[in-house]
Amino acid sequence: MTKKTFYGLPEKVKFCKKCVISNQRPSSTVEFKHDDKSNKAVIEFDENQVCSACRYNEIKNKDIDWREREEYLHKLLDKHRSKDGSYDVIVPGSGGKDSAYTSHLLKYKYGMNPLTVTWAPHLYTEIGWENMQNWSHVGGLDNLLFTPNGRLHRLMTKNAFHNLLHPFQPFIIGQRIIGPMMANNYGVKLVMYGENQAEYGNSISENRKPLMNMDFFSTKDPLKMMFGGKTMREYIESYNFSKNDFKPYIAPKKQEILDSKIEVHYLSFYTKWDPQECYYYAVENTGFKPNKERTEGTYSKYSSIDDKIDPFHYYTTLIKFGIGRCTYDASQEVRNEKITRDEAAYLVEKYDTEFPSKFFKEFLEYIDTSEENFFKTVEKFRSPHIWGKDSTNQWKLRHNVMKSGLED
Repeated sequence: MTKKTFYGLPEKVKFCKKCVISNQRPSSTVEFKHDDKSNKAVIEFDENQVCSACRYNEIKNKDIDWREREEYLHKLLDKHRSKDGSYDVIVPGSGGKDSAYTSHLLKYKYGMNPLTVTWAPHLYTEIGWENMQNWSHVGGLDNLLFTPNGRLHRLMTKNAFHNLLHPFQPFIIGQRIIGPMMANNYGVKLVMYGENQAEYGNSISENRKPLMNMDFFSTKDPLKMMFGGKTMREYIESYNFSKNDFKPYIAPKKQEILDSKIEVHYLSFYTKWDPQECYYYAVENTGFKPNKERTEGTYSKYSSIDDKIDPFHYYTTLIKFGIGRCTYDASQEVRNEKITRDEAAYLVEKYDTEFPSKFFKEFLEYIDTSEENFFKTVEKFRSPHIWGKDSTNQWKLRHNVMKSGLED
């Protein structure tokens, strides 16, 4: 019997034959709405049921001349290199392994003078704050920490959770904008992000160019822009905010960025990106420290550990798409030959559906929501083709990579 699907996802759940990602993974460039059939941007599978992320990884290993790519990087950096010691590249990040690797490499290998800029997490973890401090004090990098209006950010996060089951949406907006915004403020013409998220499942064509797609930059009336399922106008009229409060969330117009000749690049285009190698480099050179215990929902200890709300971002992707934190971690480690697919499948079944309880009370306080209302919201976003209830009336995935789901 045909089951209702949310978010325009494929009705039939399939898993990549090389890694453990499913065909339910959305494109990170699309804001999936609850029951919008127009959403079609999901990870691509080829005729052999291999995902686009694995196909691109094959291209990285076989078809790209990385020495030639590094020559391109040298030319790019020489074009922007300052002659008076002023900042010549902006590196957005949190002091995690990827931004620590990117900024330290640019300064100490390539002789640039980076300014690192951070869009503050919602709620710093203890290890996240320590790594943030080590980024400067051990790694020797200048940093500018930007913290937006906390009252507004909390409200937008609350609305994003209840209206979209996407509590990270306001953070992602700011994180994406801060690099070009600070480059514009400081007169720097080069912004360097670490990895292109397209490596994990967007169209392969996105990885064939070093520049960020600038189409997200604001071209419409800011008052009509949506934040957590509400327009800016609604926030101003209903919650007593001003238009100025939203300035950090409004990207410069695309033409303004083009006119200022700011270029936004990904280091992963020029160097062969491997998250685990970034981790080792950051530990050695910037004092980066992993958690003392594994992160809830996965087996790793070093990825995305700076924000107490981070676990709930991954929990909501599990609810909406059947893809939890362990699936993301294990898939990239299979591609980078750190673990086998069989090992990844075992880890996914063991950890992917684990509830993140450690910071649960703090998350509820942050979004001013009761535990009862939290779970009421969660239940609204479960797509019937992904979830069902077992004989004990507990939710269970209909299909999983180990083929032990309700309908496998």
